[in-house]
Amino acid sequence: MIDQVPTTIKNELHDLIEWLAAFGKTGHGGVTRLLYDTDWQKAQHALKYKMEEMGFNTRFDDVGNLFGCIRGTENEEKGILTGSHVDTVVDGGKYDGAYGILASMIATARLFHQYGAPRKTIEVVSLCEEEGSRFPLSFWGSGNITGKYHAQDATRLADHSGMSLTDAMHGAGFGIGNYPDAFRNDIACFLEIHIEQGRTLELGKKTWAPVSHIVGQRRYTISLTGESNHAGTTPMNQRRDAVYAAALMVSHVIKMAGEQQNGLVATVGRIEADPNVANVISGKCRFSLDIRHHEVSVLDRFSEETLAFCKETADKAGIQIQINKWMDVPPVKLDQKLMEMNLKLAEDAGIPFRKMVSGAGHDSQVFGTFCPTALMFVPSHLGVSHSPAEYTGLDELTIGVHMLMKMLYHLAYAPEKNNGKCEYE
Repeated sequence: MIDQVPTTIKNELHDLIEWLAAFGKTGHGGVTRLLYDTDWQKAQHALKYKMEEMGFNTRFDDVGNLFGCIRGTENEEKGILTGSHVDTVVDGGKYDGAYGILASMIATARLFHQYGAPRKTIEVVSLCEEEGSRFPLSFWGSGNITGKYHAQDATRLADHSGMSLTDAMHGAGFGIGNYPDAFRNDIACFLEIHIEQGRTLELGKKTWAPVSHIVGQRRYTISLTGESNHAGTTPMNQRRDAVYAAALMVSHVIKMAGEQQNGLVATVGRIEADPNVANVISGKCRFSLDIRHHEVSVLDRFSEETLAFCKETADKAGIQIQINKWMDVPPVKLDQKLMEMNLKLAEDAGIPFRKMVSGAGHDSQVFGTFCPTALMFVPSHLGVSHSPAEYTGLDELTIGVHMLMKMLYHLAYAPEKNNGKCEYE
């Protein structure tokens, strides 16, 4: 079994993180790679070549997910999938998503070079999209693999410039039948290693966290239509001010979420006003609403009460309101057997660890309802993420690779004593 990870892994990991961060690097030192944009395309194709250099057989699927495969000797129908997403938020960090891809590449390649071909096939995936930063949906990559999404879903969505998801996908060379369909029925389990994006591990002085649950998420776009008019000549009691109505709604949402004290969080992260001019009353306003909790009943109750308040407020102000719920991802309990294996390996390795609930959404949330799934965290310094200041130390990142190697070895290489099968089927 694997006892130590060579220092060269730390160097290789550092170089690959900096290399991948150059695709979409911003002036603030962050990264912007949005689904199917130029930097996204360059990054996915560069990863393909890098995987091939490391010994993987590579392929794309029809939506742009990238796979690097090490074929198993037993030729079983189902293999192990590990990886994360290549897209970022606008001006995001260089570890979110990218670390999970690169750690999986390194861990799998090292195992192959040390032990030869695995018994069970291992595939590393660079998922095309998770963040929802360009189009009003998330998990486009994992959603197509698991059947949550289909090609026709792309026709009804557009980015803020008006480009449809279909046109963007075609422009990047996908969605036109050049590659196999994205849906898979040959995945035995999915493993994702990720930075925590919070501060629980750092404050607890832990370096590794198997995740037991992932919170559910509801995301809405709330559009308000009032009446644009002159800022100086329209009396206050005659205004149909869309921004004012939005302000009342946003204030209420944040206040009510703060009073829950049960782990629920609500966020308004994007607000747009029209015509967005200093001396004109805004006739239109649109804002996002993100609500998260690990219990469906809590999500249901808070969402219903919040949306009812928004409708009542709009009615009183003479404002038309349109509510579009474009994400409804339920909470997910991750695979217990993989969790127990993960905890045992961490205990045997002698590293400080703890179980966690993830407050952030991940592709594991989609895979978790489709196949046995494990999500694991390494610490995030100061809990900062979705920012150029996102940072995790190389020692902690390397421990993550070490632990992923242990998991992959246990699942893909090591036989049971009695029947010669992998301990997890």
